Amino acid sequence: MKVVYLEHPHSHTKEECMPAAVALGFFDGIHLGHQKVIKSALSKAKELGLASAVMTLDPHPSVVLRRTVQHVRYITPLSEKIRLLASLGVDILYVVKFDMSFASLVPQDFVDQYIIGLNIKHVVAGFDYSYGSLGKGTMETLPFHSRQQFDQTVVEKYTANDLKVSSTYIRGQLNEGKVEELPQTLGRYYQVRGKVGHGEKRGRTIGFPTANVMLEDDYVIPRTGVYTVRMYVRGAWVNGVCNIGYKPTFHEQENENLPSIEVHLLDFDQQIYGEEVIIEWHICIRQEKKFSGIEELVAQIRKDKVEAEEYFQKNMPDTCFLT
Repeated sequence: MKVVYLEHPHSHTKEECMPAAVALGFFDGIHLGHQKVIKSALSKAKELGLASAVMTLDPHPSVVLRRTVQHVRYITPLSEKIRLLASLGVDILYVVKFDMSFASLVPQDFVDQYIIGLNIKHVVAGFDYSYGSLGKGTMETLPFHSRQQFDQTVVEKYTANDLKVSSTYIRGQLNEGKVEELPQTLGRYYQVRGKVGHGEKRGRTIGFPTANVMLEDDYVIPRTGVYTVRMYVRGAWVNGVCNIGYKPTFHEQENENLPSIEVHLLDFDQQIYGEEVIIEWHICIRQEKKFSGIEELVAQIRKDKVEAEEYFQKNMPDTCFLT
């Protein structure tokens, strides 16, 4: 997949761009609703003999438009989004830098410069997609702004359990720790990438060594608690138990930093400091809690480990979008 980074005003000419069918949207998560839009663009590209393209923005518009928002965490940070789109078979990804100059474009100028100007012959987007300054352009106004240079396909909403699947909805599932529900909305188990670093090394002293994973990007982190997970390390998936939290048994109060992510791997005994890993969340076992002492904590960890082992004995999950 070719990745093209654009900053307004871009210098690309229509003649140098491959004619394409494009899916428009921010696409945080590449969830099942997004996949419906993207696969529609892939299908239309094949039908019309065009390249398939996706156009996304970076960073999230709220970082620029809302002064109160200083930092955004993503279901799929840009690096993850690129990997997922490539795995879907997209030919071209346009990444448009979202800044005030781009945000100020009136709808017609956006269409002229970023659709017609990039040789887009067919546009696919969700029914609620908007474009241009203040989102004044919609899928209803797009034919008027097209100057008859391209056609469009409008994709209706995707629902699960009678609820619209959206990035906001999935963020809510993660914030509530409902990771087991994500295959029905995200289309896969939730994954994050990171590197194994040095933690407090307390786990090994109580018989449960853990890999302290430092995330490599700005991912949304599931609610604090204990989860069954799989971790991809050294070319293989290994089952495990993950604690996300602040270790209240050892610390009096939560600090302002992100919670630690510590994975105890089942049937695994290797030193993996510095290794790049993927964590895949499957189900929440329990919430994080403060124990009266080490013995009570160890007893609970043993129970968590047994529950994780029983889960994986009953479930042999498939993995989508591995690498």
